[in-house]
Parts: sequence; C-alpha cells; structure tokens
Amino acid sequence: MEPLDRNGEADRPRSAGGQQTGRVIVIGPYLRMRRGDADAQTNDGVRDSDARIEEAAGLARAIDLTVVEALIAPISQIRPATYLGKGKVEEITGLIAGHDIELVVMDCALSPIQQRNLEKAWNTKVLDRTGLILEIFGRRAKTKEGSLQVELAHLNYQRSRLVRSWTHLERQRGGFGFMGGPGETQIEADRRLIGDRITRLENEIKKVQATRRLHRAGRQRVPYRVVALVGYTNAGKSTLFNRLTRAEVQAADMLFATLDPTLRALSLPHGGKAMLSDTVGFISNLPTQLVAAFRATLEEVLEADIILHVRDISHEDAEAQERDVDAVLRQLGIDPDAGARLLEVWNKIDRFDPEERENLRNIAARRPPERPCFLVSAETGEGIEALLTAIEDRLAATRITLDLSIEASDGAGISWLHRNAEILAKELHDDRFDMTVRVDETKRDIVVSRFDAVPRVA
Repeated sequence: MEPLDRNGEADRPRSAGGQQTGRVIVIGPYLRMRRGDADAQTNDGVRDSDARIEEAAGLARAIDLTVVEALIAPISQIRPATYLGKGKVEEITGLIAGHDIELVVMDCALSPIQQRNLEKAWNTKVLDRTGLILEIFGRRAKTKEGSLQVELAHLNYQRSRLVRSWTHLERQRGGFGFMGGPGETQIEADRRLIGDRITRLENEIKKVQATRRLHRAGRQRVPYRVVALVGYTNAGKSTLFNRLTRAEVQAADMLFATLDPTLRALSLPHGGKAMLSDTVGFISNLPTQLVAAFRATLEEVLEADIILHVRDISHEDAEAQERDVDAVLRQLGIDPDAGARLLEVWNKIDRFDPEERENLRNIAARRPPERPCFLVSAETGEGIEALLTAIEDRLAATRITLDLSIEASDGAGISWLHRNAEILAKELHDDRFDMTVRVDETKRDIVVSRFDAVPRVA
C-alpha cells in the first residue's frame, strides 16, 4: 500500500495501471454447476466459462498486459480466506514461479482479506475484476469529467483495502495517562485523507451535473432531440456513432476503447436534426461504484428521447450480453421492457453469410412490436438508412404536423421556423411560402398563433 499525498490521492498499482507491460496470469475461479443448474444456465443464455475467461483476458490485454496464460479454476465453494482451495493456490504458486509472473488477475470480486492472503501466498500483486476494470477506466479517461469519475470510483474501492503498514507512524498516545491506547495510526490517517478527497470529488462532480443540466436545457430550447447509444463494450457503438454522424471518435476492436461521452449532430432523412450521444460501454459484473460514479455521464441516457441498444449479434454470448446491459439499465431506473423509446440494433451482420443473414431477418421479423430490432453493419453501412428512418419515425410520433403560409419577405419568421421546427415541405407560390412543419407539443401554440398554422389532415 503506497502512502497518500496531502490531497488524499494514492498511486495506482504500477503492475496493472502503469505504462510498462507486465506478465500476467488470468484465473477464472468459476463455481462448478450441477447438471440441472448447467442446463438452466444454458437455457437462460448465461455465458459459459470459456467465454468468461476470454473476456477477462481481453480486459487484461486492453491495458497492454501480456497474458501468459488464462486458465479456468473450477471451485465447488468459495473459501473465505483465499477464494480458491488450498490445492489450487499451491498449483498456481508453481505456475507463477515458472513463468516469472508479475501480476495475477482473478476474474471475480475478492474481499480485501482474500486479496491480501493470495498476495502473500503467491508473493505477487493480485487484482480482482473490479480493480482491473478501474485500471482500464483510469487509462482511458481523457477529459476532466472522466478523470474525476474514475478517481472517485477508485478511491471508494481503495478505501476498503487499506492495510496496516506503518506502525512506527502512530502517535505516541491517544488519551491521557497510561490508559490511553495508540493515537491516530497511519491507516486511520489514510482513511481520513481518502474521505476528504472523496468529498471534494463528489462536490466537483455535482458541478459537472449542474453544467450538463444547463446544456440539456439549452438543447431543449432549440430544440434538439437526444438519441443515446448504449451496449456491451466492444459491440461497435463508436463505429456506429462515426457512421451516423461522420465523426472521428476512436473506434478499435478492444474492450473499453472509448470512455468519455461524446455528443454530435445527427442528420435525419427528411432534414431534421437530433443529438447523438455515445456513452461508456457496459460489461457483466460492472462494479456498482462505477455505475454510481458515472451517473453524471449516463444522465444523457436517462434524458434521451430514444435509446439505441447496440448489440454485437455475431458474438457467441450475444444473449447474455443483452441481459447484462438490461441489468445496468434497470440500475439506472430504465425498464428495457417498457416504453417505446428503446430500439435494438443488431450490429456486425457483415460477419454472416447470406443464408445466416436471412435467418436473422426472420428472427427479427418475429420480434414483438414493443421490442423492434434493426440489422446493420456499422463497418459497411448496411441497414443504416432503415435505422435512421426508424429513429425519425419514433421522434415524429411525439410531434405535431402543421400546415402554414408565410410571406417570403418575412425572413425572421422563416428563420425561426428553421431553428425551432422540422421543415417537411416548402413551396413558393407568388410571394408566399406554403410550408409543412413538424414541431414539439411545447411549440404548437406558438406556431399556431404566430403563423396561423393548422393541423395537417391525414
């Protein structure tokens, strides 16, 4: 445990978060399933052990660690002291010694005691799944907002893992006379410093939330509708974001390639505009402290008019990933089974042959109307036009279509309509423009009174 500085900040584990590459063993300590449980697991779409260990190895590679070996360690029960059984701990000790391992990644959530005991047994640094994800986020965060949120999550995680390191730094006495025990120890001072730093970070993040609320209020006055992308990490959200907005957001075939949220203008087929938001990817067993810390970022999802759930439909665990994303959405207060604002996007269909694609289309056609899905390839552009049309139709469902006539010389009025309404048709007859516009309910009375507009007859 490294000492804290005067601001209450601590060094990250150098073996996982530093710039140098480290030699790593990734261990998947997964509970053995009885036959009946295994059948139920398969039917429920829960990922199997091979896919889980491959994902854990991918997380390690995402921060340039060299994965020497990724092995599954089946266990019948979780041991309170070391998570693994004594025999498995000894077996892994031999692997560590034989491969010059610098770090062991455990694909599970370890208690502070389990982590400390394993480090003593193996004489090397041990990182659990939560710690590894925090290291990735710490590497990926580029903006001040992202850095604040990662640091807050990291400190909340670290606070429970402080160990008694420097007894020589204890104050001589904590009370009067000889009955008083030791005063404030280093571990208590660390906890106090971390607590102070967490309070400061929470206050700074509150300022970020206030700023975001102001930005959203400004977009609502324009108005711009918001479409948010969510999905499992590496599902292709950033590639789809670039395809839809012609932006150049970093997109790579790795877990958590992008972290900080991005907003860009989205052009709709009939000339309308919306704002598209790219958010951090989700993952199974996402640490609760990360969900809490990134709530300010994910408020864009909460406020979005439409949520696009992007799925890597070519992944072997696509159904399990869908359930993981739905679980995080529920943590945010969004019911994925209720409401018409969530659209599923089945991405990476370019990886299938024509026969498989046709089979996917048949499956999509049988989906219930309240959970429609759209087959696309963000890489090639296939299916993008149909997706944009669906987005426009959903946004239009909550808007009013009006017909009006305005003098061609009324430049201010025409400009106001272009800024505040979606222009569906515009024709010049003599010295007047006959226009068909679509506006939000909040703008209806203004347009009707100012331009003598009338509802469009279907």
